[in-house]
Amino acid sequence: MIPKSAIRADLEISETAEKSNTYKLSDEKIQGFVDELEALQQAIYKVLHTEKYEYPIYSFSYGIELDNLIGKELGYVKIELKRRIQECLLLDSRIERVDNFEFTRTGDEIRCTFDVVSIYGKMTITKEVKA
Repeated sequence: MIPKSAIRADLEISETAEKSNTYKLSDEKIQGFVDELEALQQAIYKVLHTEKYEYPIYSFSYGIELDNLIGKELGYVKIELKRRIQECLLLDSRIERVDNFEFTRTGDEIRCTFDVVSIYGKMTITKEVKA
């Protein structure tokens, strides 16, 4: 039987912003709370240190794919790393842009330094990747 009631068009759809107030984490324990810029720095650290698709607790959009860059040519790694960092960080509504990428190679590692401009201000982030 097909329902005969009307479809409600007056429903509101709203987007929720990422929470800014969160626990302050260290290597061993929770150390109180952080907010705004420090909370965002912690969120960036977490997403850049979580391999995408690796942990079932996270959605497929969370994290960054880095493992498949190991052994690739330096030029390719630089281009892909920049794209992947921007892609995963710009999912956070608090981040406005990610730019000014600089790459340094040391042995089998590539150090990537870049700026993150957010609603709370600007910060410089460094991520090291095996190449």
